[in-house]
Amino acid sequence: MEWFPEERWTYIIEALQKHNKVKVSELADTFQVTMETVRRDLDQLAVTGDVKRVYGGAVNIGYPQGEPPLHQRSNLMTEEKQAIGRSAVSLIENGSTIAIDTGTTALELTHALKEKVGITIVTHSLAVAAAIADKLAKEECKGELIMLGGQLNPEQQSMTGMMTMDQLKTFNFDQAFISVGGMSMQNGLSDYDLNETVISKEMIKRSKEAIVLADHSKIGVDAACNMASFDQVDVIICSEAKPKGWKRKDFENINWIKARGQGYESRLPYSS
Repeated sequence: MEWFPEERWTYIIEALQKHNKVKVSELADTFQVTMETVRRDLDQLAVTGDVKRVYGGAVNIGYPQGEPPLHQRSNLMTEEKQAIGRSAVSLIENGSTIAIDTGTTALELTHALKEKVGITIVTHSLAVAAAIADKLAKEECKGELIMLGGQLNPEQQSMTGMMTMDQLKTFNFDQAFISVGGMSMQNGLSDYDLNETVISKEMIKRSKEAIVLADHSKIGVDAACNMASFDQVDVIICSEAKPKGWKRKDFENINWIKARGQGYESRLPYSS
């Protein structure tokens, strides 16, 4: 079968949306063309802003126009996020004080939260707070919810600003559960919204254990705002195993947990 250039470009973009990364050698086998042809395809897509070129292939460019509102992301990779949420809950101990930031993956943690006693949850996310309040009312878990005040971010359904930061600085956390927009070897953790990033950075700073929640689409992505380096992270819970190339010293002390789920299977050929 002969592929026209436009067909190859469409296939590449769709593959990136599903797997977040493509390899030149694998695309050459799929299209039955030379690797040089694939490299030219990727170079063309990079010029138009559809992909980001990396050594040996390309990665998903993420959200070049900024991250969509929370409600638009709620149905993306649901099974993966649910598995991550269940894995995150298993790390919470009774009697602990935890911070949860905003994001659809963090929200799945709250949906999975059950049978915990004496926990104190601090959040600036309206969606997370509403879910926790429902859990407490139904006595599915027992503890205290503290909602940080501040200026409303309607798109992300969260509170941000100086008031939020001032309140946040009064706490010390056993654990902070942090959603990210991207994570890459070059730039560490990142996100799309500056105000949200500042809050997450402070949560990491004030916690004994920083736990990152990220589905596989975040791997290799650099969002607009730098959040933290990997040496500030203790645990990464992801829907995929750590990529083979991520062997740097930064990861020696990180516990990378591959979340297990029944609704999806591993899709990344470069995972280990």
